[in-house]
Amino acid sequence: MRIRLDPWPVDIEGGQLSLQPFGGELIDIETPRWAAIPARSIPERLTQVLVVDGKRRMESRVFLEDGEGGAGMGGFGAYVVGAVNLCPHGTRQAELLDVRAQRVLAHAPGLRVNPTELSPRDPHTGQLLYVPVPTESADPLAPLQRLQSLMLDAEQELSHAYASAVPADETDDEEPLTALTLQDGTLRRGGANLGGAVVGYVKTMQTQYLSADRVGLLSSLKPGERTPILHMKSETGRSTRFTWYVRLSEAAFYQHPMSGVMRLEMYAPPEPDFLPRSVRQVANLSGTLLTRLGSRAHKDPRAPQNLIPTAALEQAMNRSMGSSDLVTRRIRAHIAATFGREAVA
Repeated sequence: MRIRLDPWPVDIEGGQLSLQPFGGELIDIETPRWAAIPARSIPERLTQVLVVDGKRRMESRVFLEDGEGGAGMGGFGAYVVGAVNLCPHGTRQAELLDVRAQRVLAHAPGLRVNPTELSPRDPHTGQLLYVPVPTESADPLAPLQRLQSLMLDAEQELSHAYASAVPADETDDEEPLTALTLQDGTLRRGGANLGGAVVGYVKTMQTQYLSADRVGLLSSLKPGERTPILHMKSETGRSTRFTWYVRLSEAAFYQHPMSGVMRLEMYAPPEPDFLPRSVRQVANLSGTLLTRLGSRAHKDPRAPQNLIPTAALEQAMNRSMGSSDLVTRRIRAHIAATFGREAVA
């Protein structure tokens, strides 16, 4: 018998080892030879890499009555997205960009809900404005799902705002790749229409995309090496991506051999006619870039997949949302002061 550790903390649901089989379609698009591809240098023309992430927080679940006979579940929630701008060559300090926070009052559909403004006793502590947004159903979990969807949409919008344009076809005069965006998680559907060199990096692998005769390559990859690029089509056929795997660091002898492996993806056309030059360029530099950005175990329990800029960005986003305990107390005080008077009247 042999026992090896799942590299991720025990409070991460599913960890890294609970892989579900993939029911879609994978096609060799770069090469039919399934072997490791070495890391390449980062071109000088790539001067800007942005790492984009988001966080959401449900602050209080509520039951709403709109005064016109409508009632349903809702929730006060907040989400924030942000970006870190860094130089891939290390010639300047990283810069925190666009930490955008938003508060919403997600509510069951069909209710008439007004914006809710929480004014503190001390004006210096700022006001909290919750904008009403309807959910798609009356399910009790719908407010949390709506909050998650809003956060992902905001992430996608921010990711595409900074990235270099990606040409729709192969041309000799295509624009050089000068800016690249790394977006935490899988890419959102429909984002291909926004353009831009955006790479989704999936650090918690929950699906086994590779067949049994190919998955062994992931364990043998050396730091910086990658697999060939594949064209991936979902089970429904509505989602298509270019995807490949990169190893950020060696797995310790006591860890699962896929520790330190990350899956990357970029938007792809529905039919795999060709591999765009820009996608190959991004894949070639991805190993070198990500080994530089990978975190270390003594600083981050989610190392190396939780990138160093992501960890710094998470701290800024937490500050932007404020203390969860203080916000919850203000929500309770607002409800007591506003609706307690109505009950007395």
